[in-house]
Amino acid sequence: MRIIAVLNRDGGTLRTMDLEAFCATAIAIFARHGHELDCRIVPGREVNAAIRKAATTSGVDAVLAGGGDGTISTAAGIAYETGIPLAVLPVGTMNLFARALKVPLVLDEALEAIAAGEIGAVDIATANGRPFVHQFGVGVHARLVRIREHMTYGSRVGKMLASLRAIGAAAINPPQFDAEFHTGTGIETRRVSGIAVSNNPLGEGQIHAERLDGGMLGVYVAASLSTSALLKLVADVFMGTWRTSPAVTEKEVTEVTLRFPRRKRGAHAVIDGELIKLDRSVTLKIHPGALKVLRPKPALLPQGHIENLEPTRSRGVASD
Repeated sequence: MRIIAVLNRDGGTLRTMDLEAFCATAIAIFARHGHELDCRIVPGREVNAAIRKAATTSGVDAVLAGGGDGTISTAAGIAYETGIPLAVLPVGTMNLFARALKVPLVLDEALEAIAAGEIGAVDIATANGRPFVHQFGVGVHARLVRIREHMTYGSRVGKMLASLRAIGAAAINPPQFDAEFHTGTGIETRRVSGIAVSNNPLGEGQIHAERLDGGMLGVYVAASLSTSALLKLVADVFMGTWRTSPAVTEKEVTEVTLRFPRRKRGAHAVIDGELIKLDRSVTLKIHPGALKVLRPKPALLPQGHIENLEPTRSRGVASD
């Protein structure tokens, strides 16, 4: 296969790596598996255009995206639109989509597994037509991301510490709002502090999907929370026990419309870690098997492998 890799030099752990050396290693690994890899290093502001150009280049069989969760979400949206298969490098803060795809989190293992992989298909979701691969969120999550965006950090660890500070700030006055849930079974109105809708249900004790071919959205609702209840829920997330929290309810649907009758001006949602304007009505749908991917395969490692210098933990609070 001919594959174009687009690496966001400003995203995730790529910011601290020798990307020319990394590309040389990646090209050699893919060549050993019979593939031609064209490695392109671009600044963050050019990622969208570079991925779109790669996806529409004649003779290209797949696109490999490397960057934070925002880069991966952008790449998935373009892959969904154009039909080009997508491969994902786990170089972000949380790597939630890569985890769901079962991509190894050590970079040389990821390269070997992807190069040995096969084309397959997974589900993708949309919010008012906008694709997302992980999650759409309203309320607590959006507030955390908004607070964190005003903080300064220069590394993955710094970003996680900023997330903890954002949790403390959000807990002082947790959001509380009315939401209507329109599904095939009727309409339900609730007073809540947060709503998260995921591309396939989340795994047990996890904040990413266990599989991406179930054809269902996971809908998770946090009841109206006090400061202490929010902090307890955050602790449950860290411990992986959030599913047992009485503050959380969940359901699985193929489509849901969320309506916010008293939406405040300037309210935001978060989609795959990016803040967006919250519409008064948001329709979320699952699209089974609509995203082509290069599924990784376990592969034997050569000697002298590349370490991801900032190992990714398996749980956290906010995605990027």
